[in-house]
Amino acid sequence: MKRKIALSTAVIVILSMMLMLLCACGDAKNESGTITLATTTSTYDSGLLDFILPVFTEKTGWEALVVSVGTGAAMQLGRDGEADVLLVHARSQEDAFVADGFAEARFDVMYNDFVVVGPSDGALSYSRDISETFTAISEQNLLFISRGDESGTHTRELSLWSKLGLTPEDNSGYRESGQGMGATLGMAAELNAYTLADRATWLSYSNKGNLVIICENDPDLLNPYGVLIVSSTLEPVGAQKFVDWIRSAETQALIGSFGVEEFGQSLFFPDA
Repeated sequence: MKRKIALSTAVIVILSMMLMLLCACGDAKNESGTITLATTTSTYDSGLLDFILPVFTEKTGWEALVVSVGTGAAMQLGRDGEADVLLVHARSQEDAFVADGFAEARFDVMYNDFVVVGPSDGALSYSRDISETFTAISEQNLLFISRGDESGTHTRELSLWSKLGLTPEDNSGYRESGQGMGATLGMAAELNAYTLADRATWLSYSNKGNLVIICENDPDLLNPYGVLIVSSTLEPVGAQKFVDWIRSAETQALIGSFGVEEFGQSLFFPDA
């Protein structure tokens, strides 16, 4: 009888050790891994992500697989369960994403602004009034390249036309690229046309051709970015680590320093 009891005790000890090992393995698994970050072309094309993400991996042990698309496409990836975290810039769409239950909350991260660029020898003079600039583009049927891709930039462009009571398609010079910010700037440069761009991508884009800033610094051109954890994420630990990291004081300072050395100004401003 004593031998049976001893054997049972040994079995219990072995089983306990195996359970502890399995738990330890599970914990270790959560200490590192890969999250899918769906984000806008502006954070990618500007070089911001190349600047900050290696620090994320170094500090947390997690890696971020970046999918760079327009904000609308990024949010659809979230709805489809194909992304863990979104870093986007279309506030109304972000709020709707939360309201529809695809994320629990939306958090401020940073902001920059939009600018209208166009030919330096074109019909428009420099302005700080977006209403004046867009009205002139529409009334004079000037060639304007829209992204036309449901991105945050495209969404803001459409809201600006709407606020002025203008229908962009009424302008015979209105075109849609259906592409990201870099490609759209390239098309505008090639055709000597006007377009709306985020300042970060504009500054970091090298092939500007004859384009210059035509309109800037209007309050309606401010461009806030938010971060959201997708409710269906399979990597909640890594997703939370990313949100905590990007909103930390250290990373916010890193974001604020991006572009200063090369362009003499920050391309994004911390806003956590």
